[in-house]
Amino acid sequence: MTETTNRALLPAGLRDILPPDAAHEAAVVDRLLRHFAGQGYERVKPPLIEFEDSLLEGVGSATAGQTFRVMDPLSQKMMGVRADITPQVARIATTRLGTLPRPLRLSYAGQVLRVKGSQLRPERQFAQAGIELIGSDSAAADAEVVALAGEALADLGAQGVSVDLSLPTLVPALLAAGGLAGPDADRLREALDHKDAATVAATGGDMAPLLQALIAAAGPADRAIAALNTLTLPPAAAAERDRLAQVVALVRAAAPDLTLTVDPVENRGFEYHTGVGFTLFARASSGELGRGGRYLAGGTEPATGATLFLDTVLAALPGPDPARRVFLPLGTPRSSAQSLRAQGWITIAGLDAATDAATEGRRLGCGHRFADSGVIEIDG
Repeated sequence: MTETTNRALLPAGLRDILPPDAAHEAAVVDRLLRHFAGQGYERVKPPLIEFEDSLLEGVGSATAGQTFRVMDPLSQKMMGVRADITPQVARIATTRLGTLPRPLRLSYAGQVLRVKGSQLRPERQFAQAGIELIGSDSAAADAEVVALAGEALADLGAQGVSVDLSLPTLVPALLAAGGLAGPDADRLREALDHKDAATVAATGGDMAPLLQALIAAAGPADRAIAALNTLTLPPAAAAERDRLAQVVALVRAAAPDLTLTVDPVENRGFEYHTGVGFTLFARASSGELGRGGRYLAGGTEPATGATLFLDTVLAALPGPDPARRVFLPLGTPRSSAQSLRAQGWITIAGLDAATDAATEGRRLGCGHRFADSGVIEIDG
């Protein structure tokens, strides 16, 4: 291994993003934030690192196992590098922006760092972009966030965007009503997450038929809602089901082209959510493009939001368009260069009196060169 290779070696899960991909990611983030801003979501920018006790408070506790920790040499207090931006936005909303009128609509974008990656997302550092709607407990708020996230992905060019809606609070409500708790409840929840009907039948007792019916109900939203409506549920669970039906109807009205599915027993990744949750997918991607759902900001204030994972989002999008690069021989007037940039060209200035502008332009990745007669395509 050469010295140059050693210097380029990075820890597992970390990578350099090179041209043109880095610029493409920045352009996608910019388009997302402009899309969010057009519907009233104002951008906030939390710090990359903050004190551990505030970073991991409330909904942030779900990221404790993924958080890098360091000692602050100034305060001698432990600090954490954010593994997710949502808890930071919740902190800002309930403290710095606590007196602003509700509902509060905020957007964000930035890098996160995690202790380890997953099989589907091995990257430990990646970009997030998202929205949070804070201060409303209405089904309309849930539907707005779901529809906006789906529309933003479609606007970027993602094909076949779909949203899988879930009720992470439904199974806990059923188990509580059935008096199931402790290890038995944990085993049942794990079996439900894996759609293991056999284990549910063996360990669910009197509740097994109902839980198996919930597994069978998963699928396209209209069919799933119809199946759920046939089930006799305890009051708390019935309220969750009815709320889901409201959200589905509102999203259908707001974004009729969005494909909706329902998985009423899915809980993985939604541990801190207090209502309807959802996962975003696209036809060209095997991984999740984003997640979201309802939670309590600051432990008390109703909120719902969506986070998009830019590594998987970019994989589901068309690649960047080839840049329009034009080579400017040494001595090209500044006014000519400015005029070309105003027309959308990327100008690459020659630094030496090259004997052949076409050869030099081709070497520097330009498809065109500038001459007295104007812009000329470089052959070959």
